[in-house]
Amino acid sequence: MKKLSLLLMALILVFALAACASDTGSDLEYVKKNGKMIIGYTVYEPMNYTDKDGNFTGFDTELAKAVCAKLGVDAEFVIINWGTKEVALNGKDIDCIWNGLTLDAEREANMACTDPYVKNAQVVVVKKDFAYTDTSSLIGKTVCAEIGSAGETLIKGSDDGKGNVTPPEENLAKADYVGKEVQTDCLLEVKAGTAQAAILDMTLANSMVGEGTDYADLVIVDHLAEENYGVAFRKGSDIRDEVNKIFAEMVADGSMKALADKYGLELADAE
Repeated sequence: MKKLSLLLMALILVFALAACASDTGSDLEYVKKNGKMIIGYTVYEPMNYTDKDGNFTGFDTELAKAVCAKLGVDAEFVIINWGTKEVALNGKDIDCIWNGLTLDAEREANMACTDPYVKNAQVVVVKKDFAYTDTSSLIGKTVCAEIGSAGETLIKGSDDGKGNVTPPEENLAKADYVGKEVQTDCLLEVKAGTAQAAILDMTLANSMVGEGTDYADLVIVDHLAEENYGVAFRKGSDIRDEVNKIFAEMVADGSMKALADKYGLELADAE
């Protein structure tokens, strides 16, 4: 009986260790076992969007599909709430955030972020007839940005409680801030006159405002913080290094540049 009890205890220990190994094992193995990488995104032209013919496309969409093919898994795209993207990532609702994610110290401290791959900046979008000189023109005015975005950080600043503190832009901090779920909602607010300005990603604004767009009466009047985009995986994920290798290969063979040119984007400078 004693030997049987010892054997049972040993088996329980083996199964417990196996379970622990499964929970803390390779993220890449986890994704390959599932046969797919679940990619969190929001609708954001030219990165991830549906074109006029009903095709889901975009720079990040095409790039993610190409990378997943090289990894031997399918790319599955899931719309997320940008304000709770890290929760969805850590809870394994998604395997990465691949949607024009601005790299900053806070995000790189809390997630496994790739090398930068595309340049961006935050821009100010207003109606054509709005009298704008610089950000001081927005003091006391209603200004929109996407919740959890780099634009919101410019207006409100951020503090992750771990020493990563980003102060707001001095004049924007004196505006009346309205946060929206997606950047395109910010454009709607400015077009409707319920906000005087939106702080958005340059990549989106370049493709969505001005002559020939649905927002022909809106214009980009200022470029603020310059930044780079990266893809974010769970902290400690080994997928990040594999994706970095593929990015380097695609830069070397020119396929990354060709894709960027197709969508009017500029690749980030090599580190």
